[in-house]
Amino acid sequence: MSMTSIMVFDALGPLLAGFSDASGAHLTGLLSDMTIMSLLALSAYLMLLVGRISFGQQAFFGLGAYAAGVMSVMFHMPLAVALAMGVGLGAFASWFLALMTIHLSGLHYAVATLALGEMSRILLGWWTWQRPSEDGDVGPAGIEGFRDIRWLFENDVTSAEYLLLTSGLLVVVLCLLMLLERTRLGVAMRMTGQDDLLAAAQGIHVTHIRHVAAALAGGLSALGGGLYAHRTTYIEPALFDPMLGVHAVGYALLGGLGTALGPLLGVLLDLGLLDALRIFHGWRMVIFGGLVAAILRWRPRGLLDEPLVLRLSLSLRHLLKPRGIASASCIRKGARR
Repeated sequence: MSMTSIMVFDALGPLLAGFSDASGAHLTGLLSDMTIMSLLALSAYLMLLVGRISFGQQAFFGLGAYAAGVMSVMFHMPLAVALAMGVGLGAFASWFLALMTIHLSGLHYAVATLALGEMSRILLGWWTWQRPSEDGDVGPAGIEGFRDIRWLFENDVTSAEYLLLTSGLLVVVLCLLMLLERTRLGVAMRMTGQDDLLAAAQGIHVTHIRHVAAALAGGLSALGGGLYAHRTTYIEPALFDPMLGVHAVGYALLGGLGTALGPLLGVLLDLGLLDALRIFHGWRMVIFGGLVAAILRWRPRGLLDEPLVLRLSLSLRHLLKPRGIASASCIRKGARR
């Protein structure tokens, strides 16, 4: 670990100590899962933003997990480098998939991504590549999975410290996405998703925008996969099944497409409420599916849709507006009258 990381963890030691006991272990694991799944949900959100429903984001999640594991375990790379390699692979694979499905849309695109996601899972099940180490052979072993991804243990990183790392990365990603939405590229992405024909008539290169969104989405999904692999220390192809991709889309649709905070709301409602409370044991999937269907019936763009986000933004600006400026404005209007 770098000296900066050590200094940060030492400074936050009292805060992290509260998560180190047995009662806090479950909470720490749950929060870590929520931050990682939020990255996957944000990748589906980016695709929905440009008008594409992708049920294959779990493929890039798995590629990122395997790539980061190979880099850190088999080649002894630092975690940052391993995650970066996974992000690069996921971004490239997603961009390449966008090239192959350039003429598909709607249901055809959704089914194609689902099929390609399954192909990726099957290929990972065939992949066997191991190297000898002090504790035996390490590396992907087909359907038996990839064991002993022990970077956290080898570097004495606790689960609470890893939660701090994953949360920090999620905050950085959110900030970057919110800044992106204020740029011309972000506006073009939202216009493409709303009406691609009108966007093209306005001079927007719709195909290029969707390729950029696909690359960003693949990279985000792969980042989540790399973080997941190092948290669980074991991954296997069966973990990256179609339901993982369906959940990612469900989180984004449920939370809303008006802001990047929407997918996080979807994750909070499922993992933070339905799964954590455990009062709906055995019925979580049914309730979550029904909740998504009910919300989309009345709010097709999710809970945090564009009109609601705009109203909240205007209300916040009004509350934060300096009263002195408001009073001066009223005086000027009165003088004009």
